[in-house]
Amino acid sequence: MRTLSKSALRVAGEALAVGRTALPAYGSHYSRHDYTQPQLFALLVLKQFLRTDYRGLVAAVAEWQELRQVLGLRKVPHYSTLAYAAHRLLAGAEKGGPSGALRPRSSPVPMQRA
Repeated sequence: MRTLSKSALRVAGEALAVGRTALPAYGSHYSRHDYTQPQLFALLVLKQFLRTDYRGLVAAVAEWQELRQVLGLRKVPHYSTLAYAAHRLLAGAEKGGPSGALRPRSSPVPMQRA
C-alpha cells in the first residue's frame, strides 16, 4: 500500500510521471512547445495539493527553483496558461468521461454532424 506524501516535490514528480504515461507531450503539432501537457497536469495537481489558486501557484513556482527543476520548467507559466490547461485537460472529467487529451492517440475524434 502506498503512503500519502506530504512533500510537494514528490507529489509533483509523481504527477509528472503519470502525465507522461497518459497524455501526449503537446496538444497540437503547432503549439509553441513552451510547456508539455504532463508539466501542466503536474502543476494542476500541485495547485490542488497546495490548496491555492492559479496566481498563488505561479508565485510559488517562481520562488521554488527545486520544483522547477523537478518539473523541467525553463520558465514560469502565466496563470492564464494554467487556467486554459485546466479547462482543456479536465473538461471531460466533469462530464464523467475522458477529455480529448486523454483519448488514445490512435483513435480519431468523432465528428459531429450539423
